[in-house]
Amino acid sequence: MSQQMPAVLVTTTENPAGYEVKQALGQVFGVVVRSRGLGGNVMAGLRSLAGGEIVEYTRLVEDTRRHAIDRMIENARAMGANAVVMMRFDSSEMGQTMTEVVAYGTAAIIERR
Repeated sequence: MSQQMPAVLVTTTENPAGYEVKQALGQVFGVVVRSRGLGGNVMAGLRSLAGGEIVEYTRLVEDTRRHAIDRMIENARAMGANAVVMMRFDSSEMGQTMTEVVAYGTAAIIERR
């Protein structure tokens, strides 16, 4: 039997339309560090010679951001939040093969107006 977790609203705004922020619980974040495998780096290197989008890296960044958001939501739930407001991303390179992505914001309790 599977229990569905309550939804956590994630928004880049401070005051989500139709909601009132009742309590700010503090900062919350999700961190992911990823590396593209050797095969992906070779394919991306070949694609970069021709120019245009490097699909392997686009997919890696999209997946990493989704994973960082999922971790941030888990942390917000653990704090008792039903929302994350003012959500942002930050990323940096670690060495020449790894990328760190952080999703962060303010865990909050919100109610419909």
